[in-house]
Amino acid sequence: MSNNFSVIVIGYLEYQSEVRKLKHLTLIDIRCTLNKINKFCSDQKMQKEIWALSLPEYIKWVNNLQDLGITQKCINKMLSHVRSLINYAWQLERVDRNVLDGFFIKESETTKVYDYLSIPEAAKLMKVFSNKTRSERRMRSILFILYGCGLRTLELCRLNIEDINFDKQELKVLGKGDKERLVPISEALLPELSLYLNDLKKKRGPLFISGHKKVRINSVLVSQVVNMATQKSEIQKKVTPRTLRHAFASHLLNQGVDIAVISMLMGHRSPSETGVYIHAEESELKQTKFKMSE
Repeated sequence: MSNNFSVIVIGYLEYQSEVRKLKHLTLIDIRCTLNKINKFCSDQKMQKEIWALSLPEYIKWVNNLQDLGITQKCINKMLSHVRSLINYAWQLERVDRNVLDGFFIKESETTKVYDYLSIPEAAKLMKVFSNKTRSERRMRSILFILYGCGLRTLELCRLNIEDINFDKQELKVLGKGDKERLVPISEALLPELSLYLNDLKKKRGPLFISGHKKVRINSVLVSQVVNMATQKSEIQKKVTPRTLRHAFASHLLNQGVDIAVISMLMGHRSPSETGVYIHAEESELKQTKFKMSE
């Protein structure tokens, strides 16, 4: 992609100058932002116009800006500039939606939008434990629910047997603020849960209990299961229960699922909150269902 602006971008800049009468310094800021993303596209050999990039491609750009030490406040300002450009392109019917609507970076020093678990890595992790013993079926189900449903650790610990609806293929989750939500159970997860429930031989009560004390599982035990799986898989990354939740969001995004839907599944208040946790994958997927067979 050439560093020269396209006709659409030139028209957008003229609109901001002649119609909206933006101040000279603001226009310079906008041009600077567009030059930065134009250069990034060129470096990444992405043969697309700025306003036609996908959300995963914008997240790659954000990752790059963070790696360069750009502050989150500056990144949000640049996202605002690009969001405005996409709106302009939408009014010209060049795009069917603004993929940056509701997306921004939470301004916190600890916020990261990278370090994700790839799909092959997640698949490898899910296959670490077999379903031959009761103990392994329990640990395998924990991993599948964390990744396949995108639950927080506390949400997983609070699950009850009666929260599983096999007929509707839904899982009732009690989230933050005791707010309930329904999360679809994938075809891959259904048989895992069915095998595990056969071990429990009851219809009510905690879904997961500790192996020795026979009480509801806690966050420490969940972390231990994930750590054990990571070591067995020989994945050279620090993987936590939160990593699997983030991978759930990232992989759905790459499968074309709308960020608003992902936000609802994760129990977020708005899509903007989800944007903080989404990590873009390199690969492009054509199917939208969670799979572990590949």
